[in-house]
Amino acid sequence: MAIYYGKGQWNGINADKLHTEYLIPVCSPLLLAQNNGLKNLEDLKNFTLLHDTARNNWKDYIKSVGLRDINVNQGPIFSHSSMVLQAAIHGQGIALAHSVLAQPDIESGRLVVPFTQALISERAYYLACRDSQIDSPKIKIFRQWLLNKVKKNPRG
Repeated sequence: MAIYYGKGQWNGINADKLHTEYLIPVCSPLLLAQNNGLKNLEDLKNFTLLHDTARNNWKDYIKSVGLRDINVNQGPIFSHSSMVLQAAIHGQGIALAHSVLAQPDIESGRLVVPFTQALISERAYYLACRDSQIDSPKIKIFRQWLLNKVKKNPRG
């Protein structure tokens, strides 16, 4: 058994969805305080956008919220999600973060979510095991236990 992150379809693998992944804008609370905040989505044009491996997520987000005048081709691209979060924590700009990964920093107050609009990711977290192992008693017990835990506490 393993936790996979992806689109949920792998050859020879049984995959149970654990969490839907959302992409949410996050930034340092200090960044907002120093720049008169983000009053509305259009204010994104006044901030550096932080990118995780590519600019596609911001492009999709901007399109989904109906904005047109935001230059998503500006701002640094980081090679790893944790680097994007660290840059946002340090006030370098606004990141479009994976909700599950950003949650601890949001709960601690290191990051804030300035807008409620989120983009549903094409990817999610899945409990995965080989199709040939799905009927194993140990796997059945663990799988049911974990799925029940997720159902009772969907935020993790």
